Amino acid sequence: MSVQHIELPITGMTCASCVRNVERALNKTEGVAEANVNLATERASVSYDPALTDVNRIIERVSGAGYGVAQATIEVPITGMTCASCVRNVERAISKAAGVLSVNVNLASEKASVTYLPGSVRRSDLVKAVEAAGYGVLDLSNAAQPEDAERAAREAEIQRQKRLVLIGALFTLPLFVLSMARDIAMLSYVEPSGAGMAGMAMGGSAAADVPWFMWGWWPFLFGLLATPVQVIVGRQYIVGAWKAARNGTTGMDTLIAIGSLAAYIYSLVVLLGIVLNIEALQGHVYFETAAVILTLITLGKLLEARAKGRTSEAIKKLMGLTPRTAILQRAGQEVEVNIDDVIEGDVIVVRPGARIPVDGVVIEGRSAVDESMLTGESLPVNKAVGSSVIGATVNKQGRLLVEATHVGAQTALAQIIRLVEQAQGSKAPIQRIADQVSGVFVPIVLVLATMTFLGWLMIGQSGFTAAMIHAVAVLVIACPCALGLATPTAVMVGTGKGAEMGTLFKNSEALENAQRLKVIALDKTGTITRGQPSVTDVIALNGYNAEDLLRLAASAERGSEHPLGQAVVQHAQDKGLNLSQPQSFEAESGRGIRATIDGKNVLVGSPRYLREQGIAVDSAQVDTLQAQARTAVLVAVDGAAAGVIGIADTVKPGSREAIQALQAMGLEVVMITGDNEKTAQAIAREVGIARVLAEVLPGQKAEAVKSLQSGAHKVGMVGDGINDAPALAQADVGIAIGTGTDIAMEASDVTLMSGELKGVVRAIELSKATMRTIYQNLFWAFIYNIVLIPVAMAGLLVPALAAAAMAFSSVFVVSNSLRLRSKRLQSATTLPQAAPLQKMGHSVGI
Repeated sequence: MSVQHIELPITGMTCASCVRNVERALNKTEGVAEANVNLATERASVSYDPALTDVNRIIERVSGAGYGVAQATIEVPITGMTCASCVRNVERAISKAAGVLSVNVNLASEKASVTYLPGSVRRSDLVKAVEAAGYGVLDLSNAAQPEDAERAAREAEIQRQKRLVLIGALFTLPLFVLSMARDIAMLSYVEPSGAGMAGMAMGGSAAADVPWFMWGWWPFLFGLLATPVQVIVGRQYIVGAWKAARNGTTGMDTLIAIGSLAAYIYSLVVLLGIVLNIEALQGHVYFETAAVILTLITLGKLLEARAKGRTSEAIKKLMGLTPRTAILQRAGQEVEVNIDDVIEGDVIVVRPGARIPVDGVVIEGRSAVDESMLTGESLPVNKAVGSSVIGATVNKQGRLLVEATHVGAQTALAQIIRLVEQAQGSKAPIQRIADQVSGVFVPIVLVLATMTFLGWLMIGQSGFTAAMIHAVAVLVIACPCALGLATPTAVMVGTGKGAEMGTLFKNSEALENAQRLKVIALDKTGTITRGQPSVTDVIALNGYNAEDLLRLAASAERGSEHPLGQAVVQHAQDKGLNLSQPQSFEAESGRGIRATIDGKNVLVGSPRYLREQGIAVDSAQVDTLQAQARTAVLVAVDGAAAGVIGIADTVKPGSREAIQALQAMGLEVVMITGDNEKTAQAIAREVGIARVLAEVLPGQKAEAVKSLQSGAHKVGMVGDGINDAPALAQADVGIAIGTGTDIAMEASDVTLMSGELKGVVRAIELSKATMRTIYQNLFWAFIYNIVLIPVAMAGLLVPALAAAAMAFSSVFVVSNSLRLRSKRLQSATTLPQAAPLQKMGHSVGI
């Protein structure tokens, strides 16, 4: 038995019982020979048989016991990948490294997202694994900004491909033109009677009378022009094919190398026959075929590299938002420092028109801040002392002093970038189809090319040369690149466009699933409504006017911490009323308060509370307010009713329009709330929702979502509170409102940074547009190969045209994905101003 050893960092252990629980779970796992857990180091030392189990299964056993295993993820930029087969090769190589749990390689971004056990894998181990497979890893160790080094390396690769294209074109164009002109001339030439073409072609005594196109040195000139192309331009394909073969794999390089070398070597053999005067070896040379194949394929790679760079422009824009420097206030002086030198607690000076460097809190000044680049909100948000500000947003007007609260990787922008990168690096479920096909694609093409050669040679009786040319066309026309790029490029552009609009997808699976939703469940408080009670009605009775009533009630509520009481105080302050300090204050939880204001005894509370105090209540006014989904708060002064205050959690601007848009898309919209049926129905009527699940306790929301999922319905849940987190996790797609709690966002699949319901419409529309693009890409990739490979096998496609078609097939896929950037979504209109994203610095951490 071959035994391997692994160290697992365990989380959640608190005592010796935990140690025994983990050890018991591990030792019961099939294939585990021994497991020892150390509470002090919080690590489990496990010996296991890899033939019977693996690390992921062991981790599942730990999770099943109620504990966790710490994991980390690193983004490894890979160089040298050209097709879906390369993706498979790199994934297989990295997966073999000890401690690696999962690997997702994205051909479009050329990155490997590696999840591993901390302490078990070093970066050097990953580099060695990738290099052993024949690929490279960008060295970012000496770069101050990793993204700068990566961008420079990508640009260097583009420049290298550009040089190769220029070299190829320099030799291939004259070679192709001369070769075609000679072939056309020969086809139209009428041989004089008695002349011997072979002899004249060899430059015999009658050479002076031989037409120019039959001069014997033409094949040698063609070989001279083709050799630099084969050696310089073709080297990358030959080396790539050799590395793949050494590792027992194949890829696009294999097809191109075999196809170009077959034409080139065959032509060399013909030249050898001419030199040695061996008539059996003499014939037509195909140097131009080899050169055209290599030049066109390289041109396609150059265009593809440029196009792929544009798919990540959205995230590059996000990265470019952060200022490189910040102005700090130190000892009364303003000092400009590098952004990396800013620490929490530093006081930053933000001048009008400047970007705010990091997340923080305003400690001096007033201004309006443009947050549109992060939240999608078009209107600037007013900021004053105590307001939270987000790094990378623009200070439009006044000078601000900001105390830094989150810097570096903890800022909202940094975490948004990480979330977008995570989504772009993940694999959509639909990509599994392409992955399965690409796993066997190249070997199948090699078999088909062999069959083509043998078929034309043995059955078609066309001769060796024609059979070889048809086989080369089959090798060159096949394009695994389009299959590999079909999904990830669309996902990259889609998630990037979402980030630009303030819609963050946690992974590509969420992006795919959003377009399948049939039911949207909306939490009421904070999602449909503002989530902040506000005064809607002030009704004075018995000789009091509304202003006096509100002033007395608000003065009494100054000592209250109840949200309804705070709403009354806030409304009075907004009205500019001068509030008095209570001489006495007494609160009865959940019922009301009693206070002395300016010598008057004031009672504020529910109708039941005032009735218990012997105060006559105007039931008609109370019933009217409750029928309108408002909470009735009664006020009594010196033992007599003074008035009624209506308080409601008002509907957010745009909620009704967003719900109508969802319904117009064919979605059933359901409201889930813990409020009473009467209030819930009133809100539902206001926004146009027909189905309401009311009086649902926080712990029952997940069950409510589960019931909606019966009948194989895909359900999306939209919420913002802590009690929404289980329901968000239960839903097929959980959507968190950006102004909500961190827990809700961690449990969700999509985060709407603006806090507006229109963001839900945007997310679904973007999902549909992205999936439509993916379907188009996959259709093209499959149809292209399904149609043109048989055409090439039938001998109806010359290698040069096959190379051109293959070169531009992947460019088409990438270009089609790029069309998403200019896609206009129906809901992408100017949104109403929403609350600032005060907690975003913590909400999307990975």
